[in-house]
Amino acid sequence: MLALRWVLILTIASAGSLAGQSFDKFFIDKTMRIDYYHTGTKGIETISLDRIYEEGMWAGSTTNLADVLNLGEYMVRIFDVATTSLIYSRGYCSMFQEWQTTDEALAGLYRTFHESVRLPFPKNKIQLTISRRDKNMNFREIFTAAIDPNNPTEINHEKKRIPFTVVPLMKSGDSHRKVDIVIVGDGYRKEDMEKFRKDAHHFNDLMFSTSPFKERKDDFNVWAIEVVSQDSGIDKPDKNIWKNSALGTTYNTFGSARYVLTEENRALRDICALAPYDFITILVNDNRYGGGGIYNLYTTTYTRGDTEGMDWQMDYVYVHEFGHSFGGLADEYYNSQIAYNEMYPKGVEPWEPNITVSTDRENLKWRQMVDKPTLIPTPWEKGKYDSLGREKAKLDRLAPDYYEKRKPLYEAEQNLLKNSPYAGKVGTFEGAGYASQGIYRPSIDCRMFTLSLVPFDPVCTAAIIRAIDFYAK
Repeated sequence: MLALRWVLILTIASAGSLAGQSFDKFFIDKTMRIDYYHTGTKGIETISLDRIYEEGMWAGSTTNLADVLNLGEYMVRIFDVATTSLIYSRGYCSMFQEWQTTDEALAGLYRTFHESVRLPFPKNKIQLTISRRDKNMNFREIFTAAIDPNNPTEINHEKKRIPFTVVPLMKSGDSHRKVDIVIVGDGYRKEDMEKFRKDAHHFNDLMFSTSPFKERKDDFNVWAIEVVSQDSGIDKPDKNIWKNSALGTTYNTFGSARYVLTEENRALRDICALAPYDFITILVNDNRYGGGGIYNLYTTTYTRGDTEGMDWQMDYVYVHEFGHSFGGLADEYYNSQIAYNEMYPKGVEPWEPNITVSTDRENLKWRQMVDKPTLIPTPWEKGKYDSLGREKAKLDRLAPDYYEKRKPLYEAEQNLLKNSPYAGKVGTFEGAGYASQGIYRPSIDCRMFTLSLVPFDPVCTAAIIRAIDFYAK
């Protein structure tokens, strides 16, 4: 086994070109879903296989099989055992990795999360490896398993009867040459289904009226699945509100009132398998501001704005969170309440394309976008901005008059950003990735920075375009 691993490592460098020409040699046009359990606490993790499924057609590219984006905390690699060739790889992130930075994990509590990786269905025996980045951002193997797709006892071929309707919202062409998004709803009863249809159309139209997605609209297919829940709305544990929803989404994820995720991975994957998909977005039929987005996992967004004039915030959340899950973009803000400890280790260059710890002009990730006259680091009125942020932090976000009290502070923030002499310029602006100092963002403002409908900055835009190019070829 050790000798095989050395051979596999040596093949990685040349595997990108090989995999691009080898779909028919190594795969059939179906999907293999590998479910596993991710268990551990801070600094400790183990992975154990659960089940392996055969699902419908493979929605992804048949050309770009080996990952070249180099995004994500984890990397799954698939090797053909007979030829020792790398035939598929993808970077991704997980709930487990985020949970490891919470107080629970810091206190030594162990938890288990259910996760999945998906790949084209292999013809022959494969070696699966899962690697995680070390402190130097290099991938190190943490799990491996051999899988024989021709062994009937290893693969679940059951055809599940899931009684939900699939609706094509936008069909641009062959899924192998398009980015396929599936939109599912949670907390929509049968009586709420007309609202789900309107919500799905609204948020899809919103996405493709936003650059750079609107310019690349023809590279996407979008599907909606009409998922029926028993109750309207989703769980709000801090309010002792509990709902029976099909996908199990909940507020208060990791103790954050507005963070919406689900741990019901198996149910989510079973339902999404009704449609071909590369990316998942979940619309939650609830009224509290909130959402979430994890790279190559899914996006969540609330869909009921009960505060007059604030519906635009739902639009912000949908596109912002999709920036996380699709483009691997980091949050560029730093003065909001979060549940994390040491999300970005001090002095270590993050893998996300839109934040950095470097102030060396020659080694910046986005150095080619920086004009020569722009100072590095780039000055901005951070002290004034932080003062406004401290005043906002004193407000109760769940209070009925929150938005009224926040309005003058919010407007002052926006004016400060818009009137900066570096507005619209690419540089290095201190404050990003939940850290006020030591981490830098490329622009003074961006869809990944403030709660506003400003565009993605040039660096984020370039990252999104690169992802579209990869998945749509």
